Parts: sequence; structure tokens; C-alpha cells
Amino acid sequence: MYLFALQIKRDLAEERLTCSDNTAALLISHLLQSEIGDFDESEDREHLKTNQYFPNQERIEGKILEFHRKHVGQTPAESDFQVLEIARKLEMYGIRFHPASDREGTKINLAVSHMGVLVFQGNTKINTFNWSKVRKLSFKRKRFLVKLHPEVCGPYQDTLEFLLGSRDECKNFWKICVEYHTFFRLFDQPKPKAKAVLFTRGSSFRYSFWLYMSSFYFLILPFNNVRLQLRFTVTIFKTIFSPFPLHLPVLFPPGLPVDHSQLSSLMLKNPLGLNPTFQVNLNAAVQGSSPLLSPVLSDAGGARVEEDDEMKRKRYPADKAYFIAKEILATERTYLKDLEVITVWFRSAVIKENAMPEGLMTLLFSNIDPIYEFHRGFLKEIEQRLSLWEGRTSAYVKGDYQRIGDVMLRNMRTLKFTSYLQKHDEVLTELEKATKRLKKLEMVYKEFELQKVCYLPLNTFLLKPIQRLMHYRLILGRLCKHYTAEHRDFADCRNALKEVTEMTSQLQHSLIRLENFQKLTELQHDLIGIDNLTAPGREFIREGCLYKLTKKGLQQRMFFLFSDMLLYTSKGVTGTNQFKIHGHLPLHGMLVEESENEWAVPHCFTIYSAQKTIVVAASTRLEMGKWMEDLNMAIEMAKKSTEKSDTFLKPLLNSPPPGSSDEVSLEQESEDDIHSSRSSLDRQSHHRANTTMHVCWYRNTSVSMTDHSVAVENQLSGYLLRKFKNSNGWQKLWVVFTNFCLFFYKTHQDDYPLASLPLLGYGVSAPVEADGIQKDYVFKLQFKSHVYFFRAESKYTFERWMEVIKRATSSPARSSLLLPKDEKDSHTD
Repeated sequence: MYLFALQIKRDLAEERLTCSDNTAALLISHLLQSEIGDFDESEDREHLKTNQYFPNQERIEGKILEFHRKHVGQTPAESDFQVLEIARKLEMYGIRFHPASDREGTKINLAVSHMGVLVFQGNTKINTFNWSKVRKLSFKRKRFLVKLHPEVCGPYQDTLEFLLGSRDECKNFWKICVEYHTFFRLFDQPKPKAKAVLFTRGSSFRYSFWLYMSSFYFLILPFNNVRLQLRFTVTIFKTIFSPFPLHLPVLFPPGLPVDHSQLSSLMLKNPLGLNPTFQVNLNAAVQGSSPLLSPVLSDAGGARVEEDDEMKRKRYPADKAYFIAKEILATERTYLKDLEVITVWFRSAVIKENAMPEGLMTLLFSNIDPIYEFHRGFLKEIEQRLSLWEGRTSAYVKGDYQRIGDVMLRNMRTLKFTSYLQKHDEVLTELEKATKRLKKLEMVYKEFELQKVCYLPLNTFLLKPIQRLMHYRLILGRLCKHYTAEHRDFADCRNALKEVTEMTSQLQHSLIRLENFQKLTELQHDLIGIDNLTAPGREFIREGCLYKLTKKGLQQRMFFLFSDMLLYTSKGVTGTNQFKIHGHLPLHGMLVEESENEWAVPHCFTIYSAQKTIVVAASTRLEMGKWMEDLNMAIEMAKKSTEKSDTFLKPLLNSPPPGSSDEVSLEQESEDDIHSSRSSLDRQSHHRANTTMHVCWYRNTSVSMTDHSVAVENQLSGYLLRKFKNSNGWQKLWVVFTNFCLFFYKTHQDDYPLASLPLLGYGVSAPVEADGIQKDYVFKLQFKSHVYFFRAESKYTFERWMEVIKRATSSPARSSLLLPKDEKDSHTD
């Protein structure tokens, strides 16, 4: 244990152990406790002056002394154990990079661990090929091949290919993989194969004898012999947590001096030439209980990890511009996946069923395919620039590639002339018309929306190209604010911002109109009892849950406010995800007033209309204020309108007669849904229920069109560590925030989310002391008793997640669609 503490000490000094300043200070404090004993400030400072534990350790000297003060009474053995315990929780401990590239030439790093073959971009893990999913490992010259089981790869290629620097590097990496794979997947003693007399095919390399023996003895050791188990566990710990790769099992006997320089040079000359003898000392005296039970011996196929605070920060640029560039990269990856929903998945669905007319196919895909191809190239260019920025070439020293403005400017000028940006209006409206006209296309459309890959309403993805321009404008604006005018990247960023602003100013009005059209078509699919919700001139204003006063008391209802009418609905008792309309009230002649005192119901207000009067109650006073303000403004706008909503409401709505009661409507709804909606019910799934209206229904809240517009501007993607309230470990996930919801993926390459978390009603804050979170850059999401913690990689990333979630979930009190034109323009600006 002492020797491994020395190895960690050496790795820390040589910057081979990636960790944050806090972790480095904690490790050094335990090393001080082991070497000089209890805390004494003057002695500590003198010792730190003469011993270099960490590069530039002067800047963390205060933290070291603060931690060392807490270790009073700790023995050297306990301190060494604490060093090992902290080190084993670092994700990058024991990881050694092997530079490689993928089929497209993108520079990556390969590594091997107990989990499987790891793929890194820079220091960020982007993929893991678990041992249980690997069918075969091979190499051919410089190409390293990983063959996966068919159930893993699905419709994709089953063989992954990576290119290493030379044949020797490729073979060495293959040998390491074979040993790891055999060790962590070995369940019984392998049967020896008879050697061929004359000829053999392939490599004769197999896993080393020590690997089998270590597995064998671990299985046969008696569970009641604690001393044997502890001694063997120490040996396994030394093997697995050695700073060398697993194929170099340096098992040092206690007290033997080690010349690390000789070992390092030997490893470089012939990393596979050592054949040490596996030894277990059965007579060794072990005091106390062993803390060295390694978690990596268990099946680690899951993604739950315990990562270190701010890991990788030392090796990466700390400039804010770098993290802004990383945000561009992360959101671009998500955007490309969103485009694939249309260009790959939806195209495949309509071609398979031959459901779309040729003219519409040409209009849709001939316009969006060039956008998709452009952004594929753009993403690759950003990835290459970030790889250079992160500093593995001499360009890092010169600072030639520590900028992103030139890449943005060049691509924004190209994007300016893309035809789809001029035809988005036609594409969206023609698709909606064809869906209404062609039953086969309508069926394919609805079936596709129930698939996991379509995690948002389908027509939402058609608006992504325009919305992405708005994101570019906001990101470039942050870059320009960050840079000084003298910075070499400022001019390119400013010019790129001008190009994007020119495009967005032309598309802003169209985007507002199309977002309204998209919302109306989404509601058309989810509401029963209305034939043409997308009537010309109608604007969506607010949707949400209110409680309607009936003969049976307060009944939960879902209300939808438009520029010409107010609809109220209920969720069908048959289990369908659709809402059935119970009544509609035209805004012309409507009056709204607070009536909390009259009815003795909290947050209550009365709506008077020409047809009927209803009394409703909101969940909070804030919700009541939002509804009343939006209703009063909508009524004022309706008064100024020359057309009255009554002229087109009658043929649109299939509702009960004005005199019928709400209870009669409920009974009729149950029978109608059972008979007329059975086919749609059979196709329903829980996936489709994760829409804004369903979240409002279950969370007793509301959302306005302004909220939707704000949410469009506040979208974010990236890797976060997630922790539940009562769990110990952190799970690394790719997280996408859009449409008031967090979507969780294992990696950014996944096609559909593993789970989602709607955030309407959630509060976001920093954790308090009672939460027991001793990490930096952690934010807490809470709704009633549901609590989640998320950890970001840097201060900028942490602040961005807090900002976008707060802005998107903190609903404004009114809809900008109802503002007068001059006020709306100023609001947009």
C-alpha cells in the first residue's frame, strides 16, 4: 500500500494524474500526514518549500494546510489508504491514451479499462464498448477492429474500425485489449488447444498466466479465511490500480526499493516482454479490515461513475471563450441528431409505406438534405478546431487555434445562401395539408411520432434550422461581449454575428408565425372535438390546468386560450392521451373578474361570456394573475378585430348544446371514446404523453406562447453528472434541454433518449449544506419531494445550465403575441 501511495505521489508531481486543485490538495494533505505527522503550520510550510508534490503548488498551499489540519491523529497507514481510496475514484486514474483516428479521420484517443474499450475526444469520454458487447477483437496492419454482437449494433455496421500510428502500436493495443477482455470476462478455466503440427493461422498471443491464476485463486479462496482474502485483495488492487497498463503486473514485495526510471524505460522498449511470477504470501499478517475491495471486479456495464470535481480543468484551456466554443460543439451535435429525425428516420418511414407524394418528397428532402450535409461538415470542422484548441500540438503554444470566430464566419457566409431558409414556410404548410388530405400519410405521421427517436412533435424538427440561427446569434453575442476589441478573434466573431443577424432579422417574423402554426397543428392532433384549429388569423396564447366549479364541486380541466376563443377540456377516462373539448367561449363580449371572496375558493375568478358563465380556480395566485392578464388582453384585442369569432366557431366545434351541463358531457365523452377512438387508443404509448399539455395537466401549471419562444432561445446540450437524492454515485449522461424538458442519453451518439424529466414546476438552485454535496459546480432541481443533483465541468458550464433552466421554467406573465406591433418590435430587438 505504501508503494502505491508513492506511485500516486509521483504521478501527481509529473501531472500524469488528472484531478482538480481541491483533489490534489486533499491528496497532498494525506501524504504530508503520512510523512511528517500531525499538523504544524510552520513545519508544513517548510516541508512544502523543499518538496514539490504538485506543479505550482504554491497556489493551493492554503487548501493543503486546511485539509491537513483535519487529519490529526491519523496513522501513516491510514493516510496511505486514504490516498489510494481517493485515487481509485478518479475516472482517469490508470487510463493511458493511445492516439488514433476514426474512419472519417477525426483525431481521438483509445484506452482500455475494466468496463471495455473507451473512446476519448481530448479528455472527454465519448463512447464505451463494454466487454459484454464485444464479440471479437482483431487488427490488420494499422487498423484496430472491434466486432460487436448483432443485438448491440442493430441496423448499423457491426465492425468498428480505428486507425493507429503504426502496426506495432496497433498490435500492442490489441494485446492489452485481449488481456483485459479475458480477465474481466473469465468464468472458468479455459481448455488448452492442441497446437498445429505444421502451420498455424493468426497470432499465438493469449492472455498471461498470471491473469488466469489471479482469477482462479480469487474464486477458490475460502470466504471464511479473512486473512487469505485480504492478502489476495491487496495483490489484485496492486495489479489493477498500478499506474502501468494491466498487461504489466508489477507486484512489488513489501520493503523492496523500486527504480521507476528503469521500469519506465523497460516498458517503453518492450511493454509485453515481462513475464513475472504470480505470488501470494499466505503467511502475511494483515491487521484490521482491508479497505481495498476494488469495485472494478464487478460487472461494470452501467454508466454510474464517481468522478472527480472539475476533472480535466488543468489540462484544458480555462478561458471562457473555450467553454463557449464547447457549447457550440455540444449543441451542434444535438442539432445534427435532430435533423436526422427528418432526413434519416422519417424519410425511411414514408418510403417504406410509400405514403408521401413524389412532389412533397422532393420539396421536403431536396431542401433539408443540403442543410443536413452542410452541418455535418460544419460539426467536423468544429470538432477539429476544439481538438487543436485543447493543446496536443505545437499550435497550442502559438495560440493559432485558440479561437472559433474564423470557423463561424466562414460557415455563416455559406449558410446564408441555403435554399431551405427561404422555403421553410412552404415545406411546413404543404406537409400539414398533405397529412389532412392523405389518410395513409396521416397514419405514418402519427405512428412515427410514437417512436422513441421522435422525442418531440414531428413538425418541431422542421423549425430547427431557423431556430439554430437564433442560437448562433446568441452564442456569437456572448463571444463578442467576452472578447476585447484588440483580441485576434474579435473581428471574425463580430463579422459572423453581423451575417447571422442579417439572416435572423429577415426570418424573425416568419419564425413567430411558424411557431404559432406548429403549436396549433400539435394541439389539433391532441384535441378531440375540433376540425380545423389552424384557422387563418388564430393565434395560440396560453394552455394550462384550472379547476372548474361544477355541481360536483371543483373539477380539473385543461384550458386553451386563443386570440378568438377559450376552450376547456378534460383527459379521457378511457386512457387515451387526447383531451376532449367540453366547451368553448368566444372572446367577443367576454368579461373576467376576480371572485375569491364571493365563492370562498382560493385563487378563484369568474369568466362571463355570451353563452355561459363559468367559475374557475388556479393552483396559485401567480397562476391566476397570468390567466386573468392574458384573458383581459385577448379580450381587448378581440374587440378591435372586425371579424367575430362566432362566425367560424360553429362549423369547427362538435360540442354539446349550450344548455347541456358539464356532467352530461363527461358521460357522453366516455361512451364516444370507447367506440370511436379505439383505433387511436391502440396506437397510444407513454412516449406521446410527454407533451407540454400533459405536463401542465399533472403539474397544475400553465404555459404561454411567450414561454415557448423563450424556451426556444434557451436550449443547451452537454455532458453532466447526475445524482439522485439518496444515491452515492454520480452517473455521467449526455443531457439535452429543450421544450421545458431534460432528455438523458448515455452518449451524444445515441439516437433516442433513455429517459426524460419535464421541468415545469421544478425549481433550480444551488445545493444547501443539508444536502451533503461536497462538490463544486453542482445545481439542484426540486419539485416537491423529487430532488436531482447535476454537476458541470466548469464554472461557465454550471452558470449556463442554471441560466437556461431558470429562464425557460420561470414563466413571464403575459404573451408578447398580444402586444401592439411597435411594442412587439422593440421587445424582439
